[in-house]
Amino acid sequence: MGKNTMMRKCIREYCERKEDNSWMSLADKLVGNVGIIFTSGDLEEVRTKIKEFVVPAPAKMNAIAPLDVVVPAGATGMEPSQTGFFQVLNIATKINKGAIEILSDVVVVRKGEKVTSSAAALLAKLGFTPFTYGLETLMVYDKGNIFDVAVLDISDDNIAAMFGAGLRNVAALSMSANYPTVAAVPHYLIAGYKNILAISLATDYTFPLAQKVKDYLANPGAFASAAPAAGGGAAAAKAPEPEEEEEEEEMADFDLFD
Repeated sequence: MGKNTMMRKCIREYCERKEDNSWMSLADKLVGNVGIIFTSGDLEEVRTKIKEFVVPAPAKMNAIAPLDVVVPAGATGMEPSQTGFFQVLNIATKINKGAIEILSDVVVVRKGEKVTSSAAALLAKLGFTPFTYGLETLMVYDKGNIFDVAVLDISDDNIAAMFGAGLRNVAALSMSANYPTVAAVPHYLIAGYKNILAISLATDYTFPLAQKVKDYLANPGAFASAAPAAGGGAAAAKAPEPEEEEEEEEMADFDLFD
């Protein structure tokens, strides 16, 4: 931590001495109340540790509220002479036992809005410290590249899901454009197998996997009797009616690729 001008000067002189300008991208980001944390450890663990060190802070005038600030209903302990603060903020109150009492919960400051002078004075009198003060991770630097801190939230599952979605899009585009790609090969193979199987069922041509389907269509009862009886009993089940050949999509009692 230090003056931005001094930190930029240190980075610039280091780059000149090492004849390596990769750090200059970081120097350009030193604007405002910022600092640099150097680490060789896991970045997510460092960010988690940084979040642990926060302290309560009052709502200061003109500060941007990071969250809604709600004053709950009930006694405030303030004297009746101080009702002016509540009137400015349109907060309904009454005098109860010589003290001001708020009638219902009210949002004094909303997230993203500036804290007004009246709201800051009221919250200070009530002893509210609704905000927190601490370091916030903004960016990540690695080997000359700067990334948004959101990259630390990306897990291996997120990467796999995004890669899978992209792969499906490539395969869909490939098949729609009739332009073969590696991503579409499995779909072409499955579609081709379905076509060969359909031709085999419609003709006398056969092969081992297609013969299973033909045997099932010719005598589905044989496959039904091979399945274990439901409930462990010995009751015989009525054989189902033979399926028509065009209904090969419903054959699920065996694996075509065995």
